[in-house]
Amino acid sequence: MTDTSRDAERLEPLEEFSLADLESLRLILRGDSVIDWRRLDFTAQEQVHEFLRAQELRPESAPDRARMEHVKSEAIGYLRRQFDYPIPRPVERATVPELMLLAAGRGHRAMCACTILKCMHIIHHLDGRELLFLLPMSNQEVFHIVEEKVYRVIGGMLAGSFPIVEFVGGRKNKDSLITKLMSKQETIAAQIFDKLRFRIVTRSRDDILPVLQYLTRRLFPFNYIVPGQSTNSVFSFHGAIEKTPLKPLLAQMQTHGESEDFTLNDNQFSADSYRIIHFVVDMPVRLPKRILDKAPPGAAQLGDIIFVICEFQIVDRDTETHNEIGDASHSAYKERQKKAVMRRLQLGGSQESQGRIPVAPDVRRKR
Repeated sequence: MTDTSRDAERLEPLEEFSLADLESLRLILRGDSVIDWRRLDFTAQEQVHEFLRAQELRPESAPDRARMEHVKSEAIGYLRRQFDYPIPRPVERATVPELMLLAAGRGHRAMCACTILKCMHIIHHLDGRELLFLLPMSNQEVFHIVEEKVYRVIGGMLAGSFPIVEFVGGRKNKDSLITKLMSKQETIAAQIFDKLRFRIVTRSRDDILPVLQYLTRRLFPFNYIVPGQSTNSVFSFHGAIEKTPLKPLLAQMQTHGESEDFTLNDNQFSADSYRIIHFVVDMPVRLPKRILDKAPPGAAQLGDIIFVICEFQIVDRDTETHNEIGDASHSAYKERQKKAVMRRLQLGGSQESQGRIPVAPDVRRKR
């Protein structure tokens, strides 16, 4: 039985979370970056292997181990070229799983291991992005591969009676893309993160963190959450953990403090009463051989994993019900957005910037 099938039958209760789980969930809810972390918090090889599989890397596969060693060598080379960075021989010789366990410790070797892993994170991502641009694939083909992965994992959760009452996936249509770009100051298509989006409604608010934790282990790794693109206006992470036996772990986290818990929605068209957790993932996806066979010469050194931007929303059933009432409803949101776009198209941005074209009297920006 594989690791994935072993845990697929149950959702881990909050009381069983590790420090590594808390760190990853906090990063998702705040939209932080692992480049700012001082350490990893993995304490067992099983955790490391699970994390690697979430990256679409198989530690039991010789080609995948070779790929990881290649990226590690590139990272070490970069550190030496650019910073003349001294790396102890035992750290340099360590395998990637060993580096991850080293990075959970203290002292110089732990710092070196963490530094190498950060560089590997960036190099692996750059290679995946370059590979995507080299392949003769349409957005629709790419989206289909991502959807297959998402539906497989969440479909298994639904079949296993996980506390999910609704799941919706979809692609933003062209009219919606045009309207969204017209409503933003940044009228560049690359700034649209929700071309591919997924929405999960849990049975209760207490189910949100366990569901998120499961997704980081089976669907997307926490290190590829896009920094600065997360919103949590549903609950206090600090307050939720304080009510559990995990409270002592809060002081051990790399960032902690109740004042940092909420990252409210800064969408100018959302009502004040609207509550949601949403974040953007650069989803790692392993490409099938039939697509890699179409790659140009030289692409093989980039591996076989690409990254695709998609948005996730997660909310509990009661909050979702409240969100569909009055000004917080999606229809009210779309109406405010469309009115603002029409005003901008007809009257331009100069009057809008002077405050003479209010979007709606009941809507304010980030509080």
